[in-house]
Amino acid sequence: MDKQRRHKQARTSSCCSDEVSSIEWEFINMSEQEEDLIYRMYKLVGDRWALIAGRIPGRKAEEIERFWIMRHGEVFAERRRQLRRHKS
Repeated sequence: MDKQRRHKQARTSSCCSDEVSSIEWEFINMSEQEEDLIYRMYKLVGDRWALIAGRIPGRKAEEIERFWIMRHGEVFAERRRQLRRHKS
């Protein structure tokens, strides 16, 4: 009985996860003012995303962190290059 219960829990927990792979993230568009503020705040407070997001109306800490990762992460370097080529 215990094996069946564990199997059922494993099956339901893996199919209902709210996590999204970073590969599936969409690029977040920020205004120049928002980007500038994020860079300056990051220099001051580091990766305290909630604190930075509190200074930008309408932005959540998760958005700011995702923006930072996508801007500075090696995983997204190729996608950034492709977008630049596509815009040209």
